[in-house]
Amino acid sequence: MEDEKHPKNIVGVAISGPSSKYVVDTIVEAEQEGIPAVWLTSGGGSGDSLSVLAAAAARTSEILLGTSIMRIWSRHPVTTAEQVSTISSIAPGRFRLGVGSGINSTVERTFGVRFHSPMTHIREYMHIVRSLLHNGSVSFQGRYYTAHSELTGISDDVPVMSSALGPKSYEMAGKFADGAISWVTPHSYATGEALTILQESSNAAERPTPPLILHVALCVTDDMSEGKRGVRSRLGYFPTIPFYSNMFARAGFLNSAQLGWTDEMIESILVCGTECQASQQLDFLFATGASEILVSVVSDPGKHASISRSMRFVSDYYKKMNS
Repeated sequence: MEDEKHPKNIVGVAISGPSSKYVVDTIVEAEQEGIPAVWLTSGGGSGDSLSVLAAAAARTSEILLGTSIMRIWSRHPVTTAEQVSTISSIAPGRFRLGVGSGINSTVERTFGVRFHSPMTHIREYMHIVRSLLHNGSVSFQGRYYTAHSELTGISDDVPVMSSALGPKSYEMAGKFADGAISWVTPHSYATGEALTILQESSNAAERPTPPLILHVALCVTDDMSEGKRGVRSRLGYFPTIPFYSNMFARAGFLNSAQLGWTDEMIESILVCGTECQASQQLDFLFATGASEILVSVVSDPGKHASISRSMRFVSDYYKKMNS
């Protein structure tokens, strides 16, 4: 058995649902099925991600728990550090915090703030949170955040990761974050240009290259077209968002805001096929630079059997890699 402290080829699952209770129950079921990690996004009917993960932490014992991502505008970094410290005390060694700016129009509408200088905001936010979690105290006066605080106890086993789409975000992650989390990103771009920037940035900062958490859409099926329909159904609006359309352009897909999902774009983010085919595709992504994979399970709307098949595959793949 692989050293439990250093499992390999971790494939986590993005969890969402109509209520907080549904999500917590789903996380408990995921652990029972042998899925090694789950991630929660922000917003929607799932409730506050940190609160939900605290509840899940109390009902689980092994599964890794993470945010992908928590929007920094939702609370002060000291408050975030306090909440994360609480979760870490319930689930030591199992929590990963991913933070990011979110989408500008949504942020301004939801929180009533002016969306600007996201990289500086994230960098200062991570500095405060990491200082409190890893050192127990912080005294910081930044451009946008001020914090003078202490925490009882140290949670230095909690990585503080950042979202990553464009070159600037990968450069920042390489210098300051404990990991870079991609989202709806062509695999070749993430493990090519983006990973190179991450590595060069961390080398310049004389620190180890943080792990790349590679997001993929996953559909384990005998019907290859189901995966494409699933992406269009679940991730349909992403190509029209400026942050994402700019990233797709860097990856070679021009005019995504006008064209929407083309088959070629979908194929660039999708792992799809039978268990054998999906396993080979994941092997390739790990071999080409992914440190960990975060999947959004996609299928024809309402096709629960297909979703269950993909979830079983995630568990079986992880067990095979660590047996």
